[in-house]
Amino acid sequence: MSAPGNAMDSLSAALKCNIIPNQEYLLQGSVLDQYVEVLLHRLRGLCDNVDSGPESFHDHELCFSLRIANTGATTPMSVFSLRVRRALDVSDTPYQLRYIGQQELGDKNRPTVVRSSIDMACSSTIVDFLTELGCRVDFEYIARGYMFRKGRMKITVSKIFKMGGNKPGETVEPISQSYLVELSVLAPSGQDAIAEDMRIFAEQLRPLVQLEKIDYKRLGNIM
Repeated sequence: MSAPGNAMDSLSAALKCNIIPNQEYLLQGSVLDQYVEVLLHRLRGLCDNVDSGPESFHDHELCFSLRIANTGATTPMSVFSLRVRRALDVSDTPYQLRYIGQQELGDKNRPTVVRSSIDMACSSTIVDFLTELGCRVDFEYIARGYMFRKGRMKITVSKIFKMGGNKPGETVEPISQSYLVELSVLAPSGQDAIAEDMRIFAEQLRPLVQLEKIDYKRLGNIM
């Protein structure tokens, strides 16, 4: 087993070489239930996994937040978002832990949202570990749908359900009469050219779904 120092040195070297996919480029939209089959048909024609068809998923996701006081800073509290997702339809897959940062302000003409994002596989004890750290569950939901690939781009079409019971799958009900559609790419920092490729791909899905940048801060103020 490598020494901790060697592992940290390897990680630092990887970051300097810009080979770690730590940024997410993202566009989001929605499609009504009555049109989702038409959208799926179009995606089958546009995406890479035409012969095998889309990959289905049925996942349970918990969204945690960790609040840390900033001593002497203008902002008294920093909030870190962490998400834990597990598959409900495949029993032996690892849990997925994901850190999501604030979206970058950057150029307003940039075609997509850009935010820090780091994904890693972990064991089922991650929920207890995060709770011991002081993380709080803000909300949880069930996501069921399909995933497509187009080069580096990932397209998901998800039906989101809110949980009514203590265990996933006991009693769930859809939160709306539509599906969430997300187009995303995980890439190392500085690969902004992929955002233009995403914009071009998103244009091919209109008028069925309009994928766009979502300003979460503005959305939070409205809500």
